[in-house]
Amino acid sequence: MEEKKPTFDKPKVELHIHLDGSIKPETILHFAKKRGIPLPANSLESLVELVCYEEPLSLTEFLAKFSIYMPAIAGDREAVKRIAYELVEMKAKEGIIYVEVRYSPHLLANSKVCPVPWGQTQGDLTPDEVVKLVNQGLREGEKDFNIKARSILCCMRHMPSWSSEVLELCKKYRNDTVVGIDLAGDESLNVESSPGHRLAYEEAVKNDIHRTVHAGEVGPPSVVKEAVDVLKAERIGHGYHTIEDPVLYKELLEKRMHFEMCPWSSYLTQACGTDFTKHPVIQMKNDGANYSLSTDDPLIFGSTLDTDYALAKKHMGFTEEDFKQMNLNAARSCFLPEEEKKELLQKLYEAYGMVLDTAF
Repeated sequence: MEEKKPTFDKPKVELHIHLDGSIKPETILHFAKKRGIPLPANSLESLVELVCYEEPLSLTEFLAKFSIYMPAIAGDREAVKRIAYELVEMKAKEGIIYVEVRYSPHLLANSKVCPVPWGQTQGDLTPDEVVKLVNQGLREGEKDFNIKARSILCCMRHMPSWSSEVLELCKKYRNDTVVGIDLAGDESLNVESSPGHRLAYEEAVKNDIHRTVHAGEVGPPSVVKEAVDVLKAERIGHGYHTIEDPVLYKELLEKRMHFEMCPWSSYLTQACGTDFTKHPVIQMKNDGANYSLSTDDPLIFGSTLDTDYALAKKHMGFTEEDFKQMNLNAARSCFLPEEEKKELLQKLYEAYGMVLDTAF
């Protein structure tokens, strides 16, 4: 069968993808069998049917998907390293030359050390060991697949007690793939009432650690404002509902705040409406905003980056020039050191037949 031509067949950059939402189903089955961990599915087809979905679900139903397969992965050294390596391989096949993958070190550790939603897991990994293993997997993937991969460590809104350790891990491994810190989880949990997150981000600012925050995905614009004003976020994960506050939206347009948009994800999680022709990314495109497109959790959403690009082209009027511009946006807003960022931009400009603006 002839392979489908990608919507945009030039080099791409992806900034918002979760490691634990990007695992190959075959890998889940392998480690479940190897570790003797029962799954509610014992074949590739039945596992995919259980984990992936194509119609909107509630946030609770979405999160329940992780509980199906994460016990097979969490706490196992070989599994944690392998999923990082395989993510780099998958992204290289999609034509991506730079990816920033994010994850919570605590959620991939052994739950004896860190209580997690999917209950007791085997193994004896600490969050520090998780980061070391992910770093190894990313580095080996970089070497084998000729792609640059970096990582962002996630704080979780419901666990402010973890945030100081996440910050320390960002500091410890800042020269070994780790380029930033993130805050993910239930947006109804206010940062002001969780000083652990605020203190971690204050320390991140002092140590020049890059900062992104999940905000305005399902939460109101006030969550985005809090991310910018209190946590000093440099990028916003999703941020769809920002446009509902025209004053805030205008302010962030002027600041060139980068929005990590994930259209297919926003449909399946009901973060946005079901009509793609009214998606917030269209307004951002028309307003010349600083944004890019990513997959978020491609395992659960049954997607690749081309899924989001195809949606943008079919329903949102995206052109070849729009795709070029948003990848340049992503490169300019990535968390690489300035020299490496300039090298990345140079590669994109050359691939796009453009001349690099030295004042990028």
